[in-house]
Amino acid sequence: MANETPTSTFAPGGRHRHRRTRQPGTAARRAVVLAMTVPVASAALAGTSAFAAGKDTTATAARGVATAGQANGLSADDAQLVANLDARVLDQRLGTNVSGVVLDGDSKDALWGRNATTAMMPASNAKLATSTAALTVLGPEHRFTTKVVYGHGTLTLVGGGDRTLTSDDLAELAKTAVAGLKAAGLTSVKVAVDDSLFAEPSLAEGWNEGYYPTEVAPVRALVVDGHSVEDTSLDAGKVFAERLTAAGVTVDGDVTRATAHRRDVPVARHRSAPLSDIVKTMLKTSDNNIAETLLRATAVKAGRPATFEGGTEVVRQVLSHRYGVSLENFEMYDGSGLSRADRIPAATLAQILELPTDPRHAHTLGAILEGLPVAGEAGATLGPEWGRFDDPNSQCAVGKVRAKTGTLTGAVALSGLTRTEDGEWRVFSFIENGSTAAPGDIKDAMDGLAATVNGCWA
Repeated sequence: MANETPTSTFAPGGRHRHRRTRQPGTAARRAVVLAMTVPVASAALAGTSAFAAGKDTTATAARGVATAGQANGLSADDAQLVANLDARVLDQRLGTNVSGVVLDGDSKDALWGRNATTAMMPASNAKLATSTAALTVLGPEHRFTTKVVYGHGTLTLVGGGDRTLTSDDLAELAKTAVAGLKAAGLTSVKVAVDDSLFAEPSLAEGWNEGYYPTEVAPVRALVVDGHSVEDTSLDAGKVFAERLTAAGVTVDGDVTRATAHRRDVPVARHRSAPLSDIVKTMLKTSDNNIAETLLRATAVKAGRPATFEGGTEVVRQVLSHRYGVSLENFEMYDGSGLSRADRIPAATLAQILELPTDPRHAHTLGAILEGLPVAGEAGATLGPEWGRFDDPNSQCAVGKVRAKTGTLTGAVALSGLTRTEDGEWRVFSFIENGSTAAPGDIKDAMDGLAATVNGCWA
């Protein structure tokens, strides 16, 4: 978190001098997506031939594309952007199943698109939808509460869906509980855990048991230190019991699972950091467990079952009814994007990403922009340790691109924002499915597309 770029550096909401009146509803969004076919069609043939030609022919073709683009209302720079993307999206490393879109961040016009509404496996780009729903339903200031209550000789640790709870937090809860016990003259106690806030863990459609617990832990309302174990609740209860013992109270028997009674006496509580901070952490590190926990917490707040189905239902309602995002060809079965059944078009991801650039939504959704990894930022998924933006064609975009990564076997995605040299904002989304190239090569090609959108790879 210490390496994050300040919000003001990447806040498109602060530069909307060219913003046009926005049309609400899905129909208007579809019109924007369909509008992209005009400049793309005019440049496609010239762009393709330029990709295969020598330097002189390339320059001539580019000038031809620029002229055609200007005839369709594009500036010379945007026409060149279209030509470059038309050429570079044919990179063999990306395979033949590639989808993409580029939007003008101020006017919301579509500048370029290729199979933009095609259903694609989004991988972790699905976390953008999860974040949008969580921040909208719960609110950016929401804090998750973990409680300790006492009744009938038992201290019960009650999970509130805080995936960031630490053993130090449990130590503080234990310290407070022990003080109360000793004041009451008690020196021994039983310990139980209550994780009933969420439904029993299950596999999402498109998941297999091999995901547990390395890729994602079974989703429960109680966990400590992000432990990847089969039963995170009992694990947290054992850590809590150890802290009680260390503080001088005897714990009788094993930790059990129970449901706290409403007449139990409140003993201690811990509140998490604001949801906005948790979302930033989740996006920067692409944390699957936080994403799945947020999906269930969102469902609970909306009055739906705390399940994959309940959570994704709320996501769809928020995107469609609250923000007018198109759900055409949209299928979502989990919160993390691990599901191989998930399908989200690039156009939809771009629409989701442009929401926080609107001043009306900046307060609620601003954490999404702040949480997007920055090209070259150590400690995030676009950092050098992941081999991102270190290719000669994309190195120029270090520090200039914010984007959410996505990687599964057979799927690589990159969706984000960047600002061109003349101060214009661009929202983009690129997804490939099925490329047989090495993952590192695919990511290099993706990074090159982002550098192209920025304009530094001209």
